[in-house]
Amino acid sequence: MKTGTKKMLLGLGLFLLIVAVGLLASRPARESILATLKQQQQVQKAQTIYGAVGGGKENFLADAEVNRILLEDYQLVVINDAWSNGKLIKEPLTYEQNGVNKTYDFVFFSDQRYYEYYQTPAASGEALRLPRKKSAVALNTPIVFYSWDQVTQALMAQGIVSETDGVFYVTDMPRLLAYINEEKKWSEIGVGGLYGSVNIASTDPVTSSPGATYYGLLAAIMGDGQVSAQSLITVLPRLQDFYLKSGFMNNTPADLFDLYLRTGMGAKPLIVDYEKSMVDFANQNPEGYAQVKDRVRILYPAPTIWNSHCIIAFSDAGVRFVEALSDKRIQEIAFSRYGFRTGVTGGQYDVSAVGVTGIPQELVSVVPGLTMDTYERIVSALKEAGE
Repeated sequence: MKTGTKKMLLGLGLFLLIVAVGLLASRPARESILATLKQQQQVQKAQTIYGAVGGGKENFLADAEVNRILLEDYQLVVINDAWSNGKLIKEPLTYEQNGVNKTYDFVFFSDQRYYEYYQTPAASGEALRLPRKKSAVALNTPIVFYSWDQVTQALMAQGIVSETDGVFYVTDMPRLLAYINEEKKWSEIGVGGLYGSVNIASTDPVTSSPGATYYGLLAAIMGDGQVSAQSLITVLPRLQDFYLKSGFMNNTPADLFDLYLRTGMGAKPLIVDYEKSMVDFANQNPEGYAQVKDRVRILYPAPTIWNSHCIIAFSDAGVRFVEALSDKRIQEIAFSRYGFRTGVTGGQYDVSAVGVTGIPQELVSVVPGLTMDTYERIVSALKEAGE
């Protein structure tokens, strides 16, 4: 078909659509079609950017309202390609389009240690680093424990957990870890009918970022708040023993959290995960949350540790995306729907807006994140113990 004929037919189709809009009696239908036309025009004017993105924030990045704000106010259409954190620091950050390799506009890590490591010179076997135009620690969520009402009551009776303003804190982590090392039975601490020993189920720190973050927290607690080359000499053997006593571990936090909800207190009395998981679940599955909300408990270890999702822009359009993540509307969506804390400590958000009880406005007792070298020492020691 000739180009002129194509344009004529396209114009005729658009004309007929506009006529149809005028003839429709329903105002909502008219507004819907007009909104679609407006969005199509905006998409044509917008710039499409591509990002290499670590996991854990897929639902947030796919949020329709977030993408509408990006389109209307920042003239951006954002395409996110899933990468593992390990690949992000090792492989060239390029994608193929029409047979041509192109450089990504941004990289979005799901762990701050990889973000900081990427900003150091590439090691042998790693791709050259792309020049940074702008970066930010964009999304944050703390490590928490998920448990059940009966288990929490028993831990409170043992002096391990305390409640302040409706929020539960694990205020005696050393005692809880001692119970695990001693293989104390749940029945011994007052949870009648619960089989097995006290344990905190986690993802495998050798293969998963959340598990490694949790073991970094354990290293800090076992080292009396300090993680150094000297403290690791005594801490690593204790971590190895703890790792061996933990038994089977899931590889992904989504699987572990799903099992916690599906199998209940009998199978998963206490697990470690991110705070965001419960907020995301409550918004994605309100009926499911309504069934368990009176029995589930969120326990905040004191201290805890942050999991931070960090972004680096390599292009001017990527810079616009980094800046857009500071938009107050996007930050409110990130927290209220997906549980990501943003902005300054204390947050520019209202915890009551998330619809999940037992979440504090801010966290004070927090240990600093560990370096990549420290995590590698911990993971290597755990691998050795498991062989």
